[in-house]
Amino acid sequence: MSKNERVWFITGSSTGFGRELAEQALARGYKVAATARDTSTLADLVEEYPETARAFTLDVTRTEDISSAVSGAVEAFGTIDFLVNNAGYGLGGGIEEPSMEQIRRQYETNVFGVINVMREVLPLMRKQKSGHILNLSSVVGIISWPSTGYYASTKFALEALSEALAGEVGHLGIKVTLIEPGGFRTDFAGRSFVKPSNRISDYVSSERIDNIGDYHGAQPGDPVKGVKAIIKMVESETPPLRLPLGEDAVTAMEEKLQAVQKDIDDWREVAIDTKVDEEQGEAAGN
Repeated sequence: MSKNERVWFITGSSTGFGRELAEQALARGYKVAATARDTSTLADLVEEYPETARAFTLDVTRTEDISSAVSGAVEAFGTIDFLVNNAGYGLGGGIEEPSMEQIRRQYETNVFGVINVMREVLPLMRKQKSGHILNLSSVVGIISWPSTGYYASTKFALEALSEALAGEVGHLGIKVTLIEPGGFRTDFAGRSFVKPSNRISDYVSSERIDNIGDYHGAQPGDPVKGVKAIIKMVESETPPLRLPLGEDAVTAMEEKLQAVQKDIDDWREVAIDTKVDEEQGEAAGN
C-alpha cells in the first residue's frame, strides 16, 4: 500500500501533538481522520485538505462517540492504518490532594478512553493483519515524581497495556509504540493541566504545581520536531516499542534505569534468598 493510501486516526487533534501530527501527516500525503470534542477547531484542516482530511466529534469518555468516529473514518477512507491515542490531560497534586471525582475523571480520559478506542479499532486491524497503534505516554510513564502521582499512574497503565498488547498482536502484523515525551511546548502546562481541589501545606512538593504555569511555553521540546521524529519512526521497518522524545526524557529515563539496577544490585542476595530450601521442597513432595 502506498503512503497516500494509508490512514491516520488521531484522538485529541485540536491542539498539541495531535494537531501537529494531523498537519504533518496531511502535508506528507497521508489521509487523516482527525478527532476532537469540538470539530470547529479542525475546520481549517478539512478546508485545506478536502480530499484527505475528515473531522469527527470524539470525547473519549463517551463510547457512542468512539463508535461513531471510528465507523465514520472507515466509511470515509476504507480503513485505519495508524491509531494515535493522543487525547488526555494532566492532574497535579499529592496523593491526598485531588478529589476522588478528579481522580476518576483522570482515569476515564487517560486510561479507559484509550482502552475503549483500542478495543474499537483492534478488530479492524486484526482482520486486515496490519496496523500501528501509537499510545501517547510520557516520561512520567516511566518515572513518577512528587505531585504527579495520579497523572503518572495513568501513563504507567498505558505502558503496561501497550507492552502486553504488543506481545498479543505482533504475529498479526500489528505494531505498538509508546511515545514518551519530556517537556514540549504544547498546551499541557496550560489548558491541559488541572490543579487539585484541595491543598495540604505539608506537601512542599506541591509548590511545583502552583508554579507550573511558569513552565508553560518554556519547555525545551519543539512539537514540530517531535512529530517529525514520530513520523520517521512509523515509516521505519522496525519501529520500537518505546520512543522517548527530548533530551530531558532520555536523560531522566536513563537515570531511572540506573536507580532500578542499583536497587537490584544492593538487595540481590536478600531478594534471591527467598526460595524454598531443597530439603523443605523434598519433604513437601513426600
